[in-house]
Amino acid sequence: MAEPVIHVAATPDELAHEAARRMVEAYQQAIGIKGRFSVALAGGSTPKLLYQTLTGSAWKEQFDWTKVHVYFSDERCVPPEHADSNYRMAADAMLKHLPIPPDNVYRFRGELPPQEAATEYNALLKEQFGDNGCDLVLLGMGEDGHTASLFPSTEALNETKADCVANFVPKLDAWRLTMTYPFINRAWMVMILATGTSKAERIRQVLEDSPDPVEIPIAAVKPELGKLIWLLDAGAAGMDAADF
Repeated sequence: MAEPVIHVAATPDELAHEAARRMVEAYQQAIGIKGRFSVALAGGSTPKLLYQTLTGSAWKEQFDWTKVHVYFSDERCVPPEHADSNYRMAADAMLKHLPIPPDNVYRFRGELPPQEAATEYNALLKEQFGDNGCDLVLLGMGEDGHTASLFPSTEALNETKADCVANFVPKLDAWRLTMTYPFINRAWMVMILATGTSKAERIRQVLEDSPDPVEIPIAAVKPELGKLIWLLDAGAAGMDAADF
């Protein structure tokens, strides 16, 4: 298990461009080996900035989008047109603006009952990946240290077999659909994107203190054979942008 790579950018915009560069790297390696590229998208404002960046011509032209297959690391239990849908956010920010074949986009069906939606997506992942994982999993991090929909002290943290589960989050009084640690940690590359000073202390704890994942779930994101990359802006790294 390799040590994590930590890259600090002065601003969220610079972070998005660095994430795009590393995504091109992952894409090129995957295409060279197997002719296709799989990526699991994350929700949240920082990943959204990456998605918008990828639609710019400088990055858009780096990909053969017909060979890109898109999955989601988690989803809210809402229909795809709902304002809270991660799929809708990604579609509005990126997918609608790129020539990705619709059949290459695999969304959670959040409009179904949670257990049914999770079982369906788990079967999809098992069918398409077997015992392997995505080429790239994108993740954000909440101020409480959750990632995907792996929240502190929730049942999904204990999952060892399923690639995807429905996870009830008491503090939200809501069900979420989420990829699990076993699947996330089989990825060739995991990129965690985090911005803002409010996350700095949590990130310091994860990188320096080896906290209990029950309390800070992102601490258990440790790819077995792949790369773990933290992309932070100055605030999330506990630095001043003026230092750059």
